[in-house]
Amino acid sequence: MSGEKDLEQLKKEAVAKAKAAAAAKRAAKAAGTAEPRQAAEPKQATEPKQAAEPKQEAKPVELVKADEPVVPPAEAGAPVNDADDLAKKKAAAVAKAKAAAAAKRKAMGEAPAEETPAETAPEADGGADDLAKKKAAAVAKAKAAAAAKRKAMGEAPAEETPAETAPEAGGGADDLAKKKAAAVAKAKAAAAAKRKALGEAPAEETASEATSGGDADDLAKKKAAAVAKAKAAAAAKAKAKAAGAGDAVAIAAGGDDEKEKAIAAAKAKAKAAAAAKAKAAAGGKAGSAATAEATDAKPSANQPYLDKYVKVIEENLGSDVLEDSYINKLSKDVPTLVAKRDTYYKIAQFLKYNELLGFDYLSELHGTDYETYMEVYVHFYSYKNRQSVALKVKIDRGEPRLESLVPLWAGADWPECEAYDLLGIKFTGHPDLRRIFLGEDWVGYPLRKDYQPYDVEV
Repeated sequence: MSGEKDLEQLKKEAVAKAKAAAAAKRAAKAAGTAEPRQAAEPKQATEPKQAAEPKQEAKPVELVKADEPVVPPAEAGAPVNDADDLAKKKAAAVAKAKAAAAAKRKAMGEAPAEETPAETAPEADGGADDLAKKKAAAVAKAKAAAAAKRKAMGEAPAEETPAETAPEAGGGADDLAKKKAAAVAKAKAAAAAKRKALGEAPAEETASEATSGGDADDLAKKKAAAVAKAKAAAAAKAKAKAAGAGDAVAIAAGGDDEKEKAIAAAKAKAKAAAAAKAKAAAGGKAGSAATAEATDAKPSANQPYLDKYVKVIEENLGSDVLEDSYINKLSKDVPTLVAKRDTYYKIAQFLKYNELLGFDYLSELHGTDYETYMEVYVHFYSYKNRQSVALKVKIDRGEPRLESLVPLWAGADWPECEAYDLLGIKFTGHPDLRRIFLGEDWVGYPLRKDYQPYDVEV
């Protein structure tokens, strides 16, 4: 862009000098000097030739100057000398500007043929009016070419930026160049801002935006491409935003519906599971009850043994010594005898020494606190008959006292001491009843339901 500005500045200076030379010539003609007019004519004839050769360098200009006729100083007046100097300076400036522009294009890799008509147009011979007309024609030609290219690209004429249609025909090449440069800079800045807003990399600029052509056609093409790209990007962004908003609303609405459906399904599933569980539990209870009834309906394999024990005891000790008898389903269907408090020791003694029974082994003895009463449970086994029986007795909880079985079965020693230590049941007739887990100074009995620790730290 700096090279183009230098070229326009040189052209502007050349135009000013041409105007000054034209004014000087008109003044000389008005004065009626014939000789200066004859001397100036060859000079003026060579200037159009020099201007018509846009690709000539500084060297051709010097050849033209060498071919010019030499006017003696005595014959030429002061205005003529000024005109000659002005023409020479103008030609040198034009050649210098053209050489700089050609060097710039060569450095940028552009073909020399890409020079705009405004650069190759000959300088006006007839003064500022002809120059202005030629510049206006060049501008009109550039506009026509740009419009044709836009039409070929399928773009609407309304898409042209105000910067493209703003220049007037008679405004001069300087104003046109400045406006075009401003429009290009504005378009590039807008494109860069849109790319930045869209998150695109600056490297996505097209090659036509990166290269700066000198002619109006390339400039129009670049502007049109930038405008089209910016509009397409804005439209895509708006479309994506609208689609995203619609999707978000749909997702939100759909999300609420799906959430409600999921909650309803979960509730229904939980309700169904609860119903199934309740049904299964009811069925299980019914099945358990049916099984219990069936089991109760079917006699236990140990029922004959229980009947035998009861019959022998009643025949020998009387029918009032037993409080109850049953098959304990919770303990492997063991025959169980419930003795009264005052017949407990008598029945135990009979179970050991009777010939038909012969329970000579005490396998188990323990006590239980039922809060309203206590119970002692004893399990016996007969090695002779390979039979087992259980003897139970209820005792007073306030004064738990019972006869010791140690005189009958020595194995009752430690189990009775344990029941005494943990429950406080006293076995009368025990040879050495004492606490075997806790010390003698321990307060209370830990297996009682109302036990309260005396020492809270223990």
